Amino acid sequence: MSLPHAILTALAEKPSSGLELTRRFDRSIGYFWSATHQQIYRELGKLEKQGLIRALPSEVPTRGQRKEYEVLPAGRDELALWVDRREEPKVGRDPLPLRLRAAGVVGTGDLLEEVRRHLDLHRARLEEYREFERRDYPSEPTSQQERLQRLVLQGGITMESGWITWLSRVVEEMDRSR
Repeated sequence: MSLPHAILTALAEKPSSGLELTRRFDRSIGYFWSATHQQIYRELGKLEKQGLIRALPSEVPTRGQRKEYEVLPAGRDELALWVDRREEPKVGRDPLPLRLRAAGVVGTGDLLEEVRRHLDLHRARLEEYREFERRDYPSEPTSQQERLQRLVLQGGITMESGWITWLSRVVEEMDRSR
């Protein structure tokens, strides 16, 4: 996935200013595709130059005012092409599994406490995702957009559950090895 496509998706869902996009990334999109506000603003400029988005007309001069952006037809076309594109799965880049492998060579040191900390963080994230699900989907989704958004959330729940299962096993094994 690329940041431009994440931004196009967010703007297709709801026209937004750069600040609103940054907040939306912090609250939802950022759980699976993160970006700094500088990256978002830089990409907004590029997408606008490419004719994929535009700043909505404003009755007041925009100098110093927030611009709100919307996706243009060319942006929707680009998003549709990207959705249909064939891509290979990407390998996750969390350093913890690599650190565990390195510990097999140099010793575990204080790694067990770090693994426990990660386990707690994944448990907290799982609870956060479950709370999102309770809050945002108290009943069955009624539109395709809601169904797909819920599936993304359920994917996050499944991944966090997998991390918890694996990290719990790592803790047990490391405890046994002490």
